Amino acid sequence: MPPFAAGWALFLDVDGTLLDHAEHPQAVHVEAALLKMIEGLLDATGGALALITGRSVEDVDRLFAPLAVPLGGQHGTERRSADGTLHRHGPALEHLGRAAAELVRLTSAHAALVLENKGMTLALHYRRAPELGVLAEREMRRVAAALGDEFELQAGKFVLEIKPSGKDKGSAIAEFMAEAPFLGRIPVFVGDDLTDEYGFDVVNRAGGHSVKVGPGASRAHWRLGDAAGVRRWLGEYLRHCGGVHIARTGG
Repeated sequence: MPPFAAGWALFLDVDGTLLDHAEHPQAVHVEAALLKMIEGLLDATGGALALITGRSVEDVDRLFAPLAVPLGGQHGTERRSADGTLHRHGPALEHLGRAAAELVRLTSAHAALVLENKGMTLALHYRRAPELGVLAEREMRRVAAALGDEFELQAGKFVLEIKPSGKDKGSAIAEFMAEAPFLGRIPVFVGDDLTDEYGFDVVNRAGGHSVKVGPGASRAHWRLGDAAGVRRWLGEYLRHCGGVHIARTGG
């Protein structure tokens, strides 16, 4: 792992990275100790910490309450800057509603499939029934194709997601790095999923540190074993750099 430095900007995936995966996306829980650590990391980095996730801003705020951290949600289609400004990127969403109705019929026929309508993206989870992965992919490809070029299909771990084209976790990180308090810092991104590879690419090009969580091929330069290992590593970083407080800017 890279040597700790006070000038980092931390970008952290949520599910499978900060939190252990659960069979249902609403079954996860954030422990008080993790909330305290995130708060400490915000102080240690001068506010240059953001969560980069497929979850919506609303969902992350529910999980991490009372904290309201900088956040790239729904794979970069919505983003909350350090000053609290909320940015949303996406085409008209009425077509997405019709697509959701089609997928509800699929999940009604297969109870092990879980559909998440996040507002700007649709996620179909098959973690509870991996054998349905082929069916899930076929149906999601069909629905995504019917939506046209404004939307695209993105695969993850036991999940397929329809999202607006042109936005991803990498674009969210790049947007943060152009703003205070991230500007001029060394980006560090930790993630476990296929969707995190976009973020690794952006961080690698910027000369930062990319950290893959768990097994599997990756373009990341470093690796941690699991979410528990991520939490331990972040705790070590906080102990190392927590005494070096840099005043927050931008909110």
